[in-house]
Amino acid sequence: MEFIQQNIYIVVIAVFSGAMLLFDSVRRQGAGTGLTPTQATLLINREDALVIDVREPGEYVDGHLPDSRNIPASQLESRVGEIEKFKDRPLILVCRSGARSSSACSQLSRLGFANVNNLSGGVGDWAQAGLPLKKGSKK
Repeated sequence: MEFIQQNIYIVVIAVFSGAMLLFDSVRRQGAGTGLTPTQATLLINREDALVIDVREPGEYVDGHLPDSRNIPASQLESRVGEIEKFKDRPLILVCRSGARSSSACSQLSRLGFANVNNLSGGVGDWAQAGLPLKKGSKK
């Protein structure tokens, strides 16, 4: 007990740090599986995963994964009918950094999609891994 009293600041920092780590891991559990670019490539090639880019159209045009569909996160619920037929197929959601797509994964899971995945690190990590990006809108 004396150790805690003498080192109260260190104890508070350790408890706070642990709580933040626990909070982050609990928050991510419902957000779909996080994939590395390599894992995403394997899922696309082996299981014909559908890639959905949840960025805004202007961001999408600047560079996106090949054969991805652009459905902005703000329109996801209203446009879910476009991907309804893919409910049992693996989905990979993509954004710039992985934050918006993580939230969108939770949203699609609640709507009944079975296999929803998030590209951790987003398009930035994809490009950094040397994987191709396509510019312009999909025709």
